[in-house]
Amino acid sequence: MLENRRAEVHAIINTVSHEPSITEIRIFNKEGVVAFSSRADLIGKMVDKRAESCYVCHAENAPLQRLPIDERMRIYRIRPDSSRILAVINPIYNQRSCHEAACHAHTGDQTVLGVLDVKIDLADVDRQIEDSKLRLTVLAGFAIFALSLFIAYFVRRWIGTPVRELVKATEQVSSGNFNYTIHDLGKDELGILAKSFNKMTKNLAEARMQLFQSDKMASLGRLAAGVAHEINNPLTAVLTYSSFLLKRTKDNPQVQEDLEIIVRETIRSRDIVKNLLDFARPSVPKMQNADINKIIKSAVEVVASQLLLKRIDLDANLGETLPEVTVDPNQIQQVFINLFVNAADAIGDHGGRLSVRPSVISLSPYGQAQVKTAVCPSRHTLMDDETRLNGLPTIKVKAVLKDRAGVINLDPVYGKHRHQYGVEIRPGKNLRILCPQCSVSLIAENVQCPKCSSKTYGFDVPPHGVLEGCTNPECTWQRWRAMDAAGHKDYLQVKVADTGQGIPPEDLPRLFEPFYTTKGKHGTGLGLAVIWRIIDNHNGTIDVQSEPGRGTTFVIHLPLHNGSTEGTSAGAGSG
Repeated sequence: MLENRRAEVHAIINTVSHEPSITEIRIFNKEGVVAFSSRADLIGKMVDKRAESCYVCHAENAPLQRLPIDERMRIYRIRPDSSRILAVINPIYNQRSCHEAACHAHTGDQTVLGVLDVKIDLADVDRQIEDSKLRLTVLAGFAIFALSLFIAYFVRRWIGTPVRELVKATEQVSSGNFNYTIHDLGKDELGILAKSFNKMTKNLAEARMQLFQSDKMASLGRLAAGVAHEINNPLTAVLTYSSFLLKRTKDNPQVQEDLEIIVRETIRSRDIVKNLLDFARPSVPKMQNADINKIIKSAVEVVASQLLLKRIDLDANLGETLPEVTVDPNQIQQVFINLFVNAADAIGDHGGRLSVRPSVISLSPYGQAQVKTAVCPSRHTLMDDETRLNGLPTIKVKAVLKDRAGVINLDPVYGKHRHQYGVEIRPGKNLRILCPQCSVSLIAENVQCPKCSSKTYGFDVPPHGVLEGCTNPECTWQRWRAMDAAGHKDYLQVKVADTGQGIPPEDLPRLFEPFYTTKGKHGTGLGLAVIWRIIDNHNGTIDVQSEPGRGTTFVIHLPLHNGSTEGTSAGAGSG
C-alpha cells in the first residue's frame, strides 16, 4: 500500500478471505470509503458508521484518535437467527514512513489513515464450544458417577460392613448367643468397638456359665441338704431302736448278729449323710490365729479310741513351738480327723503306725505355685474343671500339627509336667497351640525354648502375668516371671503318714474327686473332697504320696501369711 501496488493488495485480501470462517475483509480510508475489500461490489462505497462494528470508533460522529486493544474486537449478529460474527478492526496509523514518503501526500498531523476490518464467522467455534460443553458434561457426569462408586465402595467397606456386622452381633447376643464373635474389623474406631464388643460378650458368656454352674451346684446342694436332713431323722430312730434291741437280745446270738449288721450299716449311713451335708453346705472359713499343735491334739483326742481299738501307734511330734497360722481351727481340725480316720481304715485291724509331723518350710514357687485362672488373649478361660489332675482343674489347650488335632490338658502346678496328651505331638514348625474356644494362637512369636530351641506357648494368669512353656513334650522348661520374682515363701507343713495298704497309682489322679472312693462299699468318696475344698479355701495345697503295700503320706502346706490370692495358689503341688 505504501508503494500503491493495489493489485497485489487485492490478491492478498482475496487469498486470505478464502480461509475457513473468514467472511469478509475490508480496508477503508479515514472518510469511511472502502478502498479494498474481499467483495468487489463494496469497493468505493461508504461504510455505515452507525453499524455495530463502527460505533465504537465513531461514537456521536466523533472519530477516536486512539482505540484500546481490548475494544478492537466486537461480537455481534447480523440477524437474531444468524450465527455470531467476530469483527476485528485494526486502525492504520500515520507512521513516519507514510507522511514522509514521496508517493503519498499525508500531513504529519493526521493520526489515522484508515481501518483494516476482518469479519470471522463463529459458527464452527460455537459448534466446537457446544461439543466441548457436551463432552465436559458427559465427562463430569462420568467422573461424578465413578467417584460416587469409589466413595460408596469404601464407605460400604469401612463403615457399612462393620456396622452391619455389629448389628448382626447385637441381634445374636439379644437372642442369647453369647459365643458369637465379630471378626477383626481393623484398627480404627469401629475395630476397637468390635474388640470391646467381643470382650463384653465373652465376659457375659463366662458370667452366665458361672451363674448357671453356681445355680446348678446350689440346687444340688439344697437337694442334698434336704435329702440328708430328711434321711437323718429316720436313721436316728433306726439306730436307737436297733441299739436298744441289741441289748435286749443278748441270749439270741443269731438275732444279735443281724442287729449288729443293722447298727453298723445305720452308723455308716449316718456318716454318709454327715459327709454329704459337709460337702453340700461348705461354710466360709472363720479365720483367726491358731496353734497348729493344739488343733492336731484336738483331732487326735476325737479318734484316739478308734486308733486304740485298731492297735495303731500314734507318733505325733508336737513338742516343737511353731508360729501361729491364720486358719479356721474347726475346719482344719475336721481335715485332720478325716485323714486320721482314713489312715485307720487303710491300716485295718492288724495294727500299724500313724505319724504326724508339723514343721515350717520355705518353698520355691517352681514346682509349688498352682494356676487357678488362665485365659487366652481373647479372654476365654482355659481352665477345665471336667478333666482334673490329682484333684486339680487342668489347663486345656488345643494342639494342631498338620492334619492332626487334639486336646492337651496341662498340669496346673508350675514346674510340674504331668500333662495329659490327647494327640501325639512332634515338635516342629507346623505345630500350633490354640485356644479351644476361639482358636487364637498361644504360640509366642520369635521366642524359642532356651533348653531345646523349640517353639514356646504362653497364656495369661490374671493377675500374675504370663506363664510360658515349651511345646516339646520331652522338655520340662517353664517360666513364670511373676512367681519367680516373688521368691521363696514360708509355709506350715504337716505330714500325715500311715503304714496302711497304700493307694494304687491309677487311683491317685482321681483321689480328691467327689464320690470317688477306694474303699468300695465302705466309703462315700466325699471325705477327701471336703478336705481338698477346705485346704483350697485356706489358699493352701495338699499332696499325696503313696505306694501299694508301703503306706500313704499326705502333705499339707498352709501359708504362714495367709491372704486372698486370685489366679494362683503357691504351695506344694496339690494332688
